[in-house]
Parts: sequence; structure tokens; C-alpha cells
Amino acid sequence: MKSPSVSEAAAAPVRAGRWSIGALGVLALALGTLQSVLEPALPQLQRELGVSPAEGALIGNTLLITGAVVAPVAGKLGDRSGGKRVLVRLMAVVSAGGLLAGLAPNLPVLLLGQVLQGVMVGALPLSFILVRKHLTAAESRLAIGLVMALFTGGGMVGTLIAGPLAEGLSWHWMFVLPTFAIIVTTVVVARLLPHDPPVRPESGIDWPGVVLLSGTLLVFMLGLVRVTGAGLSPLAAGAVAAAVAALATGWVVVERRAAAPMVDLRMLARPAMWHACVLTLVVTAGFGMVTFLLPQLFALPADGYGFGFGTTDIGLLLLPGAVAGAVSDSVGGIAARRFGLRAVLVVGALVTMATAIALAALHTAAWQLVLAKVLTAIAAGVGNTALLTRAATAVETEDTGIATGLLMVTRVIGIAVGVQVGGALLDADVDPATGLPAESAFVTGFVVAGLVAASALLVIRFTKKGTHA
Repeated sequence: MKSPSVSEAAAAPVRAGRWSIGALGVLALALGTLQSVLEPALPQLQRELGVSPAEGALIGNTLLITGAVVAPVAGKLGDRSGGKRVLVRLMAVVSAGGLLAGLAPNLPVLLLGQVLQGVMVGALPLSFILVRKHLTAAESRLAIGLVMALFTGGGMVGTLIAGPLAEGLSWHWMFVLPTFAIIVTTVVVARLLPHDPPVRPESGIDWPGVVLLSGTLLVFMLGLVRVTGAGLSPLAAGAVAAAVAALATGWVVVERRAAAPMVDLRMLARPAMWHACVLTLVVTAGFGMVTFLLPQLFALPADGYGFGFGTTDIGLLLLPGAVAGAVSDSVGGIAARRFGLRAVLVVGALVTMATAIALAALHTAAWQLVLAKVLTAIAAGVGNTALLTRAATAVETEDTGIATGLLMVTRVIGIAVGVQVGGALLDADVDPATGLPAESAFVTGFVVAGLVAASALLVIRFTKKGTHA
């Protein structure tokens, strides 16, 4: 019998053990913690830094903007250069960003730290690459669900610790402690996880595409802040819209012509992929709006229509939603197999729509907002994971990073758009007597979120074939 050659033996994938996959999950947990500490503390940051709701939304979206451009680049590099190598390097950047935010003396430095932290979004597609390379197809589905669940579970931890750290010490510690956990866990992953050989020759980075997509998102976010907060003239607002359209068009042109695009738009030619991207965008946009509006309403003074809660109380009230999101993320793929992807998406859209519309009329008791966060988190979590799992298993193994990266960038953009639109609506309707958002601004925000969720039903209807089980 002919013995395998050295090159063949080197090319054979090494099976990952439970400890190494567990380490990936713990890293995802730490990353989710760092990403989520800002949500309950954002009203406090707005007060201490003297910024409006739309500007506060921009602080949170800075991380998402970086993540939107890094996710597809990380996935491509992981496919071609080895997922473990790229993952460790990205974690070094994330750690630098977390420490910088923890030491930030002012808003510009904090924003820079958030930019560097945004690289963490690339960790998820890289984890999926490693899972697909080192496990069987059946095992990879469970492992993907585990990583996603722990990443979302990190949101639970971050939501819980943000208040005590921000109020007991300072908001800087919200970033420092999760960063230490990331550094330690990255060292463990580097030691335990097998090396994965590249599956394709290394190619260059599409820097023009990175710049154009970053510019598109940044101009869009800043444009919303300026239009709603500074009262731009119609001509200036039109100029902003034209700039966004031009940048977006330029990005599409560059991606279609690039030899190694940051986002392989040809992947969208597959019905399974473009259906998943459109639905992910709609689902996350509606969820992003609700996620931003709830803590803002919790933090408003209790002598009006708000509740006057501090960061710790807000974190505790948001905790059930974080738990629900973690659980729903872990069962999204299973639910899609059991009931069919179409049924999962339809139910999720109906739940989000009904919840958001109900919030427009019923937002006078804290339990109503808590229940709303739980329901929308379940709907978004199950739907997103079902779509992500389907996309990850609908392509060849070597394309996993590209496909999941494309879906992750869509998810990040959807959340960022929803959050920024929510902030813009609050800035657009301010009570002149108090300088705070009027109650009607929240009503409008919840109604818009419900309409966005309803639009998912139209998308599902027109993509019936693609979303059928």
C-alpha cells in the first residue's frame, strides 16, 4: 500500500478537541461581553459627555461600522491564510481597542477605541471557518450554534456588569475587565486549537472596497445625526443623500470589478444567499431600533413619562432579554430544521411587529418594556441563527468564511441602521421645555420598528421558493 506523502499528510485536517472548541466559545463569550457593556450605560455616557441621542447612537455604531467592513475581510483571509492565524491577530487589535477605551480621557479617544474593538465582529466568521475545517458537517452545526449562543450570552454578562462598574467605579472599567478576559482566552485558543492550512493562495485585500464601504456607512450615520440634530437645509440634506448614493454605487462597481473583492457579490447570485441577506437586514434593523429605544426610555426622568433608572437598574431590566437572546440563538438552526425556515421567519416577523406596535400604546410600566425586549430578542435570535446556519451549510467548505462574512456584515449594517434611525427620531422630536425627547418620538420609533418588521413578511412572500424549508 502506498503511504501518503508529506504534502498530503500536511493537508489533512486535524480534528479539533472539545477543549479547543470550548475555548473558542469562551472567547466568543468575552467578546460578546465587551460589545454589550455600552447598551445599558449609553444614557449615562450621553449625560456625562453631553451628547444627544443620535450622537450617542453614533458612539455605539462606531464599533458596528468597523465590524461591517472587517467581517468579510476576516472571513476571506481566514479561508485563504488560515483562520487561527488571522483570529489571533484580530484579537490583538481588539485588546488594544479595549484598553484604549478603558483609558480614554475624552470622546475622540473613546471613539478610536471603539473603532479598534469593532474588529471583534470578524471573530465569528473566523470561528465558523475553524469549526467547518476541524469538525464534521453535523458537528459543525452544533458548534456554530454554541459559538453564537455564547457570543450572545456574553451580552447577558456585559449587560449585568456594566452598571456596577460604571456607577461603582467608572465607565472606563466596563471596557478594561472584558479586555483582560479576551487577552487570556486568546492565549488559550492559540495553544489548544489546531493550525488550519490555507485552502487557497493568499490574495490581496480590496482596500478601495474597504474605504468605500466605510465611507458609505460613516456618511450615512453622520448625515442622520446632522439632519435631525442640526437642522440641515433641504439642499444640504439632499447633498448628504447624494453622497451616500454615490459612495454606495462606487463600492458596488469596485466589488464587481475587483480580482479579490472584500465582499464577493457573486455569492449573491445564489438565491439562498441573497434571500438570507435581505431578510437579515430587515430583521436586524427592526430589532436595532427597539434595542436602542428601550434603555433611552428607561433612563428618562420619572417625573414625566420615563422611569428615571440608573445604569445598574437598566442593566438588570435588559438582562431577561439578553438571556432570551442567548437561548434563541442556540436553537435557531434546530427550529429551522424542525419547522422549516419559512415558518420560523414568519413567526418571528409577526412577533416583532406586534410587540413594537403594542409598545407604541403601552409603555407606562417597566414590565411592558422588559417583556418587549424578551420577545423581540427571541424573534431576532432564532431568525438570525436560522439564516446564518443555512447560509454556512449551503456553500462549499472553502467558501464558508465568504458566505458567513457576507451575512455578518448584513447583520451589522442592519443593527447599525436601526439604532441610528432610532436616535435620529428622538433628536427630531424634542420637548422645547426640557430639551429631552418627547413621548411622541418614542411612539413614532416603535411604530416605525413595527413597520420594518412587517416588511419582512413581504420579503418572505416574494422569496417564497427560497425560504421554503
